[in-house]
Amino acid sequence: MANLTVPTIVVVIGEGSSGGALAIGVGNYVMMLENAIYSILSPEGYASIVWKDSSKVKEAAEQMKLTAKDLYELKVIDKIIKEDDNIFNNIKKEIIKQIDKSKEKTGEEIREERYQKFRNIGKQ
Repeated sequence: MANLTVPTIVVVIGEGSSGGALAIGVGNYVMMLENAIYSILSPEGYASIVWKDSSKVKEAAEQMKLTAKDLYELKVIDKIIKEDDNIFNNIKKEIIKQIDKSKEKTGEEIREERYQKFRNIGKQ
């Protein structure tokens, strides 16, 4: 996906994790529903590796920073979508907005923008 010359727009609607987490992280624009989670590993797996105790799920989830709020603050995602009665319209509007923004860009500009975004994840 990193080499595509078209914009990639990602919406995490539930749980984005494991091998797919890296792939969706390479989007030009990544949004998450406010109650979704996104991580490279489940909290149970993290707890098993770090503490050799999968029952420490709560502590693992807190350390992993996998909530939409945490990931927005870390600049891993670009937008948090409210989960209200207009959820589908909210997603649709955001997708259309991002497509419209990219119409004036060349394929190379889109690819470079994605690369720079990915390189700057987590920088404050």
